[in-house]
Amino acid sequence: MDEEYPDQAPEGHGQNLEAERGWPAAAPDGGEPRPAAEPTPVLPTGDDRVDAAVAGLSRLAGAPAEEHVAVLEEVHGRLRDILGEVNEGTP
Repeated sequence: MDEEYPDQAPEGHGQNLEAERGWPAAAPDGGEPRPAAEPTPVLPTGDDRVDAAVAGLSRLAGAPAEEHVAVLEEVHGRLRDILGEVNEGTP
């Protein structure tokens, strides 16, 4: 378990990461990749700022893997900023 987040299982345990990622996963035998799962629609959170930040993840679909880190860092930064504002009491 993660000491900072004890309610989260270690990576890969009880998770279907391929379905979450939405791209083809390599077949266990090294053959053809399995088809990608359809992306799960994101439900609104009730905070327009958070919804707008999370919507940025839609840019991952079809983007080359080299661009994924930049998109994820941008979304993470926006969410971190929003959380910081909430912690400071800014609505």
